[in-house]
Amino acid sequence: MALPKQQTESVRIKPPNIQTAKFEIVGTTPLLQAAFSAKAIQAIRSKHEAGSTAKGKKIREARDFSEDCRQAAHKSTDGWYGIPAAAFRCALISACRLVNFKMTLAKLSLFVHADGFDAVNGQPLVRLKGGEPEETVMAVRNQTGVVDLRARPMWREWGTTLRVQFDADQFDLSDVANLLSRVGQQVGIGEGRNDSRESAGMGYGCFEIKGK
Repeated sequence: MALPKQQTESVRIKPPNIQTAKFEIVGTTPLLQAAFSAKAIQAIRSKHEAGSTAKGKKIREARDFSEDCRQAAHKSTDGWYGIPAAAFRCALISACRLVNFKMTLAKLSLFVHADGFDAVNGQPLVRLKGGEPEETVMAVRNQTGVVDLRARPMWREWGTTLRVQFDADQFDLSDVANLLSRVGQQVGIGEGRNDSRESAGMGYGCFEIKGK
């Protein structure tokens, strides 16, 4: 008696259909940044390295708000100001909730090209157009409820050129443009954005696509 032939199912995977679109964006509300500075990293490292001897021997140094502001800005290894490329990518993914597109698929389908890398931590940056920022000092409330002051760099007029890489089997060009428009109007970028994790935001970091 002949044995039945085993049936095999072939799996065919198409090559990735990856495309890139360029967008010029212009800020419609101020951009505020709060990069984790090299100074703050060193302070935490020193505390850990000191171990138990660090307890009870803390000396409060004079606060240099201008230096705090300078270090809160993202600067590339080439010296220009930038915005984390991941900030735009995360915002695009977040905006997918507004159009009922699966965020898990968007994470695999949307990327933002970098123009350079952060001088402190090496994270990819897109180049910020806006000149020198102004020093902004604002009152904030810490996790303990104590009111404190924070110095942050602000650009009232700003923009950038975004190169968005997308999976064309998931999105077409108009999809990406419309999603980015939603980011600019509903999500925002940077500190105080509408989609802030800690609050409803302050309306900062909004933008529009030039020519759209």
